[in-house]
Amino acid sequence: MSNDQYYGGQPYDPYANGNGNGNGNGNGHGTGQQSQQGADVTQTWEGQTWDTQYQPAVTYEQVQAARAQPPVSYGGQEAAYQQEQQPYPPYAPEQDSYGAHGSYGNGAPAAYYAEPQPQPVEAPAPEPAPVPAAAPVPAPAAEAGPAYSSPTTSGNTRITDAQRARAEGRSPIIDPGMRPAALTAVLGLLLAGGAALGSYGLLVPLVLLQGLTAAGWFRLNGMWPARQGIALAFAGGLAADAALLATGREHAAAAILGTLGVWVLLCLVLQLRSHADPDERMYGLMATVTSAALTVIATGLLGADPDAVVVGGIAVAAAVLARALPLPGPVSLVGALLASAGAGIAAGGLTGLGASGALLGLGAGVCALVGLRAAAYDYPSRFVHMTAGVALPLTAAAPAVYLLGRALV
Repeated sequence: MSNDQYYGGQPYDPYANGNGNGNGNGNGHGTGQQSQQGADVTQTWEGQTWDTQYQPAVTYEQVQAARAQPPVSYGGQEAAYQQEQQPYPPYAPEQDSYGAHGSYGNGAPAAYYAEPQPQPVEAPAPEPAPVPAAAPVPAPAAEAGPAYSSPTTSGNTRITDAQRARAEGRSPIIDPGMRPAALTAVLGLLLAGGAALGSYGLLVPLVLLQGLTAAGWFRLNGMWPARQGIALAFAGGLAADAALLATGREHAAAAILGTLGVWVLLCLVLQLRSHADPDERMYGLMATVTSAALTVIATGLLGADPDAVVVGGIAVAAAVLARALPLPGPVSLVGALLASAGAGIAAGGLTGLGASGALLGLGAGVCALVGLRAAAYDYPSRFVHMTAGVALPLTAAAPAVYLLGRALV
């Protein structure tokens, strides 16, 4: 079969579509449509190609005439003559899909069609303007009381005051401040007023004191949440109150010590059934027993003489308020003791204790400062200050009020 018959009766022309590939429809697949067109009609691209500029149609006669020209040598003008006779417009893509990198389908390099481009001249960069020096930021003024950071529940986004103090090597003692002292004073006055009304009038502020003691002690020891331990300690205080009201004030010591013994045994049994590590169980046992003991000991205010409770409540209120004043440490300590003794004398004159009220007030003030010191130890948090910092001064003063009241009245 001849080539004319194979290509539909037309002579085979490899340049019939103007791109040197002879593919018939511009995409490499012959369909026979070219056989129905004339020799002077050129196939053009209908889709998107690498070339986005206009390409003029070139006929077969122009290509044959350009190739039939013999090479003429005119010295250095041969390259200019060949460029003038080139039928293609000046176009130099970086990469053509018909040939190798940087060349056309006919093997001509891309640099052959490139025109020289003028190079831009860089202007000298202007000198930067001088930047004015930033003004120094003044340091924030130190506050009188302890500052607390906002709590966070989504991670350790900011450190607490306790962590900052530990990292800086400062003292682990952080005093509760004036607000817990004011709450302690209010609770002490409520106890004094309830004692003047009678045993059941004293019971309401006493139950509140026992609840704050149970919750604050566990949080002071870093155990939170400890709902079972708090509930157990608080239940011990309520049991001691009920036993004392059932037996009478004359049997107060037996009711308090008996309830304390039963609750210590109950704490031991519950901790032995725990599945925690031995060290953790021992730590929880000590915290639970101590919290229950403090809560039960606070019942001593219910068994003490009412006049002694009045003097003791007022003396503790004066001591914690004087201790919270912004004074140097020794001066604040001496001032708190003098305030408690003076409040005891004043309250003793109102209750009939007289000058004996100074001794009772001084003893209650000393115990209150010990409880306040315990609530300020080991980087306490705001919750510790608002629970243990409020309750421990009055709870620690309960034994002194009971014993000194029985001795002086």
